[in-house]
Amino acid sequence: MIDSALPQLLRPRALVPGELVVVAALSGPLHAQYAPDLERAAAEIERMGFRVRLAPLLEAGRRRWWSAARPDEIAKEFNGLLRDPEVRAIVAHDGGHTVFGYLDLIDFDAIRADPKPILGYSDISLLHLVLYARTGLVGFHTDLATPGLGGHWQRASAARREELAELYSTLLTGTEPIGAVPAGPSWECWRAGHAEGPLIGGVINRIVLAQATPFALPLECFDGALLFWEELGGQASYVWNYLQILRHSGILDRISGMVVGVPEAIDGLDSPDGSPTLAEIVLDVLGDRDIPVLGNVEVGHAGPNLPMPVGIRAALDAEERTLSLLEPAVRPHAMTEPAG
Repeated sequence: MIDSALPQLLRPRALVPGELVVVAALSGPLHAQYAPDLERAAAEIERMGFRVRLAPLLEAGRRRWWSAARPDEIAKEFNGLLRDPEVRAIVAHDGGHTVFGYLDLIDFDAIRADPKPILGYSDISLLHLVLYARTGLVGFHTDLATPGLGGHWQRASAARREELAELYSTLLTGTEPIGAVPAGPSWECWRAGHAEGPLIGGVINRIVLAQATPFALPLECFDGALLFWEELGGQASYVWNYLQILRHSGILDRISGMVVGVPEAIDGLDSPDGSPTLAEIVLDVLGDRDIPVLGNVEVGHAGPNLPMPVGIRAALDAEERTLSLLEPAVRPHAMTEPAG
């Protein structure tokens, strides 16, 4: 089991223009028909001012079952990127169902020695949670490369793409707090209130499953936290059960607020047969816990994603429909020690 002591927050150093960002297959494969989306994603990263390289396992058509390669092969490439001083950030090409297979093969010492932003969501949110638990590394819960930067972003308006690009660039290079992230018209107040705390979250099924492993976050990580989560597919009843598990584990008694992503392809939500809305499910499980809940926020599979840096303090005002990042996600380039 892991040491229950909470690690000091580990911020990567800020990127500077021209530095190398690598897109890697950290979970699922690149299907040949999505290769153009990957090219568009690389172009978006270049427009942010960085050099881009594709990792070798990210070869169109290469796959092993549902993965880009065997878990040990993915871990070997991932560890190589972590150890390479030229690589300053890693963007996951896509999510999938592989990260659980190589958690025990990650070089955590390499992360502590040279922390780097790792960007992505879905299965990659599991990496964010585990690396935060083991090393304190800030997790960059952001869009993936192929379905996100090369997909959702391309279908957004030009103004929205520009807004997101500036936001992502500032997240990676800025050493001052971003403040309020741009609110969307879908945001809803499901329970009023104001709270501040570190952002902790990801896909709700990965949060629940991670807590059943030796890589679980100590429960103290959730003290005062703003829990953000989203889900893709499955049944509404699954989400209700995941929330019940968080209740039984005591996590819902520790958090100070909740941010819920736009649901994507979940059966049994808000249908004519009297099925509940996602808000009704959340409030049913929360019961009389008086914490603010902001719903239908662009975090997760519905995309394009607003960044949610794991471990960074944020402020939530559900009634005003605002979410603000109170700390930078990266440390100044000149600093030689991680910021706490």
